Amino acid sequence: MESCVFCRIARGEIPAEVVYEDAGNLVFRDIKPAAPVHLLAIPRRHVARLADCSGKDADLLAALFLAVNRAAAAEKLRDFRLIVNNGAGAGQTVFHLHAHILAGGNMSEKLL
Repeated sequence: MESCVFCRIARGEIPAEVVYEDAGNLVFRDIKPAAPVHLLAIPRRHVARLADCSGKDADLLAALFLAVNRAAAAEKLRDFRLIVNNGAGAGQTVFHLHAHILAGGNMSEKLL
């Protein structure tokens, strides 16, 4: 989508501090971190939200989770929280499927 901020980041039109990328995914630092480490993992292909995925998207979802693992390894994160908000009522503000990777501090006491 032309105006989607995450699509624009994936196309290189908006700068981001990238920590991992491959042909199908991009992982970058959140500009408004909610934890000491706060990364966003996105598929390069636009999907508005997780509920829009079907069995046809299994490869996209598997690749996104592998990108999360590779980014966590690159950042030397042993423990992290992974959050996917689905829809405005769940707190999704950018309607491009993305996963929040949160780490640092005592994550067992925090909810996002």
